[in-house]
Formats: sequence, structure tokens, C-alpha cells
Amino acid sequence: MAADKPALDFDGLRPPSPFLTPVHDAWRQQLRAFVEQEINPNLKAWEAASTFPDEVYTKAAAAGVLGMGFDTKLGGTGEDIDLYHRIIFAEEFFRMGSGVVFADLATHWIALPPIISFGPAEMLDRVARPVLAGEKKMAFAVTEPSGGSDVGAFQTTAEKRGDTYVVNGGKTLISGATRADFMLTAVRTGGPGVGGLSLLLIEADRAGVSTKSVEGLEWYNRNNGSITFHNVEVPAANLIGVENRGFAGLANQFNIERFSGISATLAMARTAIAEAISWARERQTFGQRLIDHQTIRQKIVQMIQRLNAAYAYMDIVVWRFHRGETPVADLAMLKVQATTTLEHCARESLQVLGGRAYTGDNRVERIYREARIFVIGGGSEEILRDLAGRQLGF
Repeated sequence: MAADKPALDFDGLRPPSPFLTPVHDAWRQQLRAFVEQEINPNLKAWEAASTFPDEVYTKAAAAGVLGMGFDTKLGGTGEDIDLYHRIIFAEEFFRMGSGVVFADLATHWIALPPIISFGPAEMLDRVARPVLAGEKKMAFAVTEPSGGSDVGAFQTTAEKRGDTYVVNGGKTLISGATRADFMLTAVRTGGPGVGGLSLLLIEADRAGVSTKSVEGLEWYNRNNGSITFHNVEVPAANLIGVENRGFAGLANQFNIERFSGISATLAMARTAIAEAISWARERQTFGQRLIDHQTIRQKIVQMIQRLNAAYAYMDIVVWRFHRGETPVADLAMLKVQATTTLEHCARESLQVLGGRAYTGDNRVERIYREARIFVIGGGSEEILRDLAGRQLGF
């Protein structure tokens, strides 16, 4: 019977799914090999430095990581992928319990597709190819100091003067802001509300563009920060798509971003639980292993119970997206369920580790301090619950 028991490590804590295939398994192994060779040995130093070297981008491109899902003619690995490829990417990077690398390496997945689909042809060579080669970097400049999830209230303006847009305003909490070469930026070209928004590609070296880290919220990566636009002149040819119709493109990219956030949170929950189980099996208290105490076993079971429920929900939502549906309400509720699951597991795992969690050399410590960003980023739980309610008709 012992052989039938699941391995309670990171891999064993992912409930079986009828939707995962050998193709997905191969992608996971490809990613894991890259992470173990190029990132994990350097993680502690990079967190201390609050950044990582540029060569990681070119190494990720060479390993087929950056180009996942993009046309081979642009330097990608091919477009025959599904949502699980993105989910597995997030899982493998957050298995380490740290977001110091993930956000910067993954931002082009949401920033580049609108440019490829709706931008002028010259941007394929000027923007897409060098980004996918790891030679240039992109940021998705959406969130503003006045609000994040309330897209309709954005205040960064792009006033058209002849064949030029003049951009004024600012963005904040933008992944990779301080070293981006290109910024896909949400700007207001029309009236109030989402109907007045457009997408504009802004080169970071244009006069009037400045960036800085956001002190106190660096997320162990000082490249994430704020952007200021002061009378920045941008050619009208840099408009992506149709003027005043940028919200549809934003909404689609938000869905992709939420799947990444959901899978990252559940991966960190798995890591935290696995670390707690490993420690509870080793630690001796009052003459027996920690895991032999009923209270500790119940903590662990409750964590696994929440995790399994979140994964079952995620699998169904992914299945619905693959069928062509856009279940916005369920995606919003799933994101909330995933982040609350992570918060619970981070706290309870830290409780199991006790003082061990404060030694600074374990993944639970990292996970505990990073958990809250996921509750806020990609839509706070209050806004997402309200969004779900409106989608459900009340």
C-alpha cells in the first residue's frame, strides 16, 4: 500500500489532471533544467542585489524560454501551445519561492502580442525579433498612481498633433520598467472611460521619458518601478490597433496575466507545503516527530485540501478557455481563491517551521514575504469579487 501513497513533494502535490499531456511534461523538464542551471544557484545573490544580469535574457532566449508561443519566423519556438504552457512556466519559476526573475522574463508575453497582431510591419524587425532574442526588453505600462484595476480612470494622455502624439502622465508598479527598451503603454486619446483608451508603443530613450524604482515595494527587484512621461513626442505610427479601442486588447492581456498569477500562487503554496512536510518529518518535539502530532497533521491536510480545490477549479477554467469561452467571473473568483489559498498555506507552513523559517535560507521565508503582492497585483480580491458579481448579473 505504501507505493500507492503520493509523494508529498512539489511535483506530488499537484493533483492529477486529465488535461496535462507528455508535451506539457517535456516543457516542464525544459524549464526546470534552465531554472536549476541558470537561476537557482544565483538566486540568493540576485535577491541581495535586487536585480539580475542582462545575460539571463539571452540565455533564456537560447534555451527556448523567451520564444515560447511566438512564430518561428520571429525567433520564437512556434505557436502550437495552450494555457498550460504559460501555467507551467510560472510554476517552475515560482517553485523557488521567489519572483525576482519571473516578472521581467514573462512581461513580453502580454506586451508583445498586440504589437505583432496590430502594429505596423516594421515593428516585427525593430521590436519583436530583438525582444525574443533577449537583446531588447519590454514593459507593459498600464497601472497608474491614481489606480490600477480601474482602467477607465487612467489619466496618462496622448494628444495628437499632426502625425505625432504628445504623451504626459505616469505609470507605477511596472515590471521591468527601469531597464525596458520598449513600453506598450495604455494612454487616453479620447474621452473618459474605457472607450477613450489606446495602446501606444513608446521607446524608453525618447526625450521626456524617465523611470525609477518604487522604494519599499521593489519586490526584491529594483527594475520594477514607475515611469514618467513629460511632453514625450511619439510618432502616430506607433499606435497599436485602432485609436480609442485599446481596452479590448488590454482585457485579453489581463486574462493571460491572471492565469500566470494564479499558477504562480499555487506553485508557491505547493512549495511551502512541501517544505513544511519535510521539516515536520525531521523535527523532533516532545519525543516524537513534529508530523506525529495530530495538530500538525491537521494543518497539513487542510493546506492540501485547499490546494486541491484550487487546482480542480483552475483545470476547469482552463478547459473552458480552450473551448473558446471567456468565463470572466470564474477567472476572477479563481484568482481570489488561489491567492487566499497561498496566504493560508504560507502562514501555516511558516507556523510549522517555527523559528526555522526565520533563518533566511529557506523557501517558506521567501514565500511568506511575497504572498501579499499576488493578492493585490492583477486585480485586488475586492475588485475581482465585484467584477465577478457584475458578470453574474447582480
